[in-house]
Amino acid sequence: MIRFHDVWNRDTRKHLAIALLLGLLLRLFFVLYLPVADVDSALYEELGQNVVENHAYAYDSGTGLIPTDVRVPGYPLFLGFLYIFFGDSQRAILIAQAFIDLGTCLLLAVLAASLAPEMSRKRVAIAALWLGATCPFVANYAADALTEVLATFFTTAALIFLVWAYQSEFGPAAAARKLGPGQLWFLGGVIVGLGSLIRPEVPITLAAPAVVLAAQWYKPGNWPRLVRTGLLLGAGMLIPLLPWAARNWITLHKVQFLTARYFQMPGAYIPVGFYAWTHTWLVSYNDVDNVLNRLELEPLNIADFPPSAFDSPEERTRVETLLEDQHKNSFVFSPEADAQFSELARERTARHPLRTYLTVPFRRSLTLWFTPRTELLPYAGNWWPPLRRWSDYDLDFAVGLFFAMLNLFYAGLALAGAFILRRQRGIALLAAFVVARTVFIAIGHFTVEPRFVLPCVPAVLALGALVWARRPHQEAPVV
Repeated sequence: MIRFHDVWNRDTRKHLAIALLLGLLLRLFFVLYLPVADVDSALYEELGQNVVENHAYAYDSGTGLIPTDVRVPGYPLFLGFLYIFFGDSQRAILIAQAFIDLGTCLLLAVLAASLAPEMSRKRVAIAALWLGATCPFVANYAADALTEVLATFFTTAALIFLVWAYQSEFGPAAAARKLGPGQLWFLGGVIVGLGSLIRPEVPITLAAPAVVLAAQWYKPGNWPRLVRTGLLLGAGMLIPLLPWAARNWITLHKVQFLTARYFQMPGAYIPVGFYAWTHTWLVSYNDVDNVLNRLELEPLNIADFPPSAFDSPEERTRVETLLEDQHKNSFVFSPEADAQFSELARERTARHPLRTYLTVPFRRSLTLWFTPRTELLPYAGNWWPPLRRWSDYDLDFAVGLFFAMLNLFYAGLALAGAFILRRQRGIALLAAFVVARTVFIAIGHFTVEPRFVLPCVPAVLALGALVWARRPHQEAPVV
């Protein structure tokens, strides 16, 4: 476990002060000059206001307040806390998020230092702090009242305890630590549970220790240790979720520890067949904008869909006919039309199962990581193909190219850092986390939005900061 004075002494605290100051200025720039209004933000804010004003976790249906579990309560409660002190101030929310994201930068420095050899901890912590403070990917989400900043903070905190627990479990100095591995595993689970009250997919974080420990303890003699650790992690995660589950049981009369897969209001029809069909071809954020984000708001036209959505002219005609149902039905699909989309999804999967289960998820993963993260900025980020876009050079191209290159830079650093110190304890756990969350979002989520892998960014930057580590003279133990 890393102590503050192990890293930040008189020689390094100037880096701490300057990096945090520049990081704050970057975040305040987004907050003051590029704030964003979002449909989801309005719902979160309404829930937070009703908690404070009406003491009810509910939304206004027009005829009164209706209790809901459409969103986990962590972020609305955070907003309600701010409403108590600052009133209905959007700027107060965004500034608070800016400071929380600076806190994530400090956690990132601790995480990176925990992975580094002891002789390099200061160098690595400084590098990680600078990478986090100047990274715009999470920083610009401080300018939007969404869950990403808080989810990233809790995920990073959880990763620190999971890395410490793993190192304590297998490290020779385990006896010298104040907390044993069992306590650290439990605390890691608790923080994952708290994060799950912010974003319902945070529990996937526990897939990382599950994979790494299963690889370490695959022999039957170690299975009791594996079960013990799994129980500690699971119990820790469930404890913060129990009050929410109890509320849902008492108020809504159902067992619900998180939220449903599709965030629907009571009585709303969810076109799961349509989503299943889009899951066989939808791979780009541009398609999300053109199709999913317009569903229920305006008519969809056949020209909105890419050629990859159709395997034949006949299929295109069938879809065009089904779109007429959406035009006539207040921009939503009827259950009958949705059933036909479900049949289309089954047919496409039967024809090309590898496309549905491998090719499309892989391309979704590339979209999640390498789409220029300009979705909150007043720029489309169009930079591809670069040679053609260069001839029409404008600010939109410049911003898109800069963010795309920044994506590649961070990914390259992470791969290099993980390879250089691949034998350090904890590297495999962080890598497993990034892969697990990416695969989960690519396969299990009905949309493809780069923001859903933002909680992985501190892990990527922590691995990247290891490039600045000095390799130990003797070979480190194998993970």
